[in-house]
Amino acid sequence: MPVLVASDLDRTLIYSSAALALTMPDARAPRLLCVEVHESKPLSYMTETAAQLLTDLGDTAVFVPTTTRTRKQYQRINLPGPQPAYAICANGGHLLVDGVTDHDWHETVQTRLADECAPLDEIRARLSETADPEWVRKHRVAEDLFAYLVVERELLPEEWVKELAVWAEGRGWGVSLQGRKIYAVPKPLTKSAAVREVARRTGAELTLAAGDSLLDADLLLAADRGWRPAHGELADNDWTAPAIAAIAERGVLAGERITREFLRAVRGEAPGGCRS
Repeated sequence: MPVLVASDLDRTLIYSSAALALTMPDARAPRLLCVEVHESKPLSYMTETAAQLLTDLGDTAVFVPTTTRTRKQYQRINLPGPQPAYAICANGGHLLVDGVTDHDWHETVQTRLADECAPLDEIRARLSETADPEWVRKHRVAEDLFAYLVVERELLPEEWVKELAVWAEGRGWGVSLQGRKIYAVPKPLTKSAAVREVARRTGAELTLAAGDSLLDADLLLAADRGWRPAHGELADNDWTAPAIAAIAERGVLAGERITREFLRAVRGEAPGGCRS
């Protein structure tokens, strides 16, 4: 039976220049491959070793990029290896099959959100009313499914995020802080639900996953085995679960390590040293 590998992208497999965490001497830094260009500028990277590992992984497993990015943001990424037959965007709101949106899946998601959550407009109004322009740089809506803010992290009041989370909880929404972005996402909008649908379609009986943020927690819990890096929301909260391994690496080297662990697991090899 095929093995399904569902992985978050940003700060899990691919890294912006600000997130690379190249703490070693310059002469020992890994060679990098640019995998995303935006507005004619390089934006995201993997190590060349990770790129080869991902190519090998795509040849041996059902690799499913699983991201909170919108479809447009995802489609500017050029990952090495075979083109994935499935991709999950907008935190599970869109399932791409050979690059094309599966409209039946999207309609199913929209119906559930309408039944179980406060409307997006109510969340947007709250963000507009309470977020201070002193530390907010952008207000954004993704695919008419969820909202996020781009903020100046050093100016952001920690209490504001906590208060927003409490307010959103009673309306069926969750709040996640990732780098310079604050996400407000409907709770039923999950990566795990879309991954289970891909597993059903492919007949996969083993699911592997990786992620770094609280929006990835449900994905990791739904997998048979998972990995998280030593950076990100999950690491900051010392989040763990029985089948989840916390690797020691940070930054782009964590992406390389995660890809290596995926390939080891697919091949049935012993894992590298992790703490669970």
